[in-house]
Amino acid sequence: PLALGVALAACALAAAVLAPARTWRLVRRIRVLLVAIAVLFAWFTPGEAALLDWPRLGPTREGLALAALHAARLLAVVCAVGILLERLPLARLVGGLYALARPLRGVGVAPERLALRLLLVLRYVEASPRGQGTVDWRHWLADEPATGAAVEMAPVVLARERLGLGEGLFAGALFAGLLWWSLA
Repeated sequence: PLALGVALAACALAAAVLAPARTWRLVRRIRVLLVAIAVLFAWFTPGEAALLDWPRLGPTREGLALAALHAARLLAVVCAVGILLERLPLARLVGGLYALARPLRGVGVAPERLALRLLLVLRYVEASPRGQGTVDWRHWLADEPATGAAVEMAPVVLARERLGLGEGLFAGALFAGLLWWSLA
């Protein structure tokens, strides 16, 4: 838990410096999910009652610990995503994830479909600000761009980022470090 707390603090600090507005917007969007995590883990995990007055109706200590653990993981990921969305062009971000998802083909997941869906979701979120109504996304898949006011973006083109030697070495070192840490 200490390592996760340090990682969360580092992610939050980096997000506050590099992408404060976008990260805060993402955190606001997941607030219901955070409440659901807290309620489901704290109240439905068996264990010692955290509130002695209401042992059957209140949260458990073990449930509160699990809720904090899962909420911290989610918040760390959201902070990292906020930084990535702020600092990388959308095409490069999805292209990098497309390259990283390539090994998933071995377990039956098509990385092209995953990348396309991610790109469509991210473009949809960016194209439909709150209160503006819905955005028609089907023209993004067309070979020829539509004409008129309905054109907001060009059709979707997936380009897989090529990972260089430095990225491969960094990923290998990160994987080895995480493996060592989990086994220690």
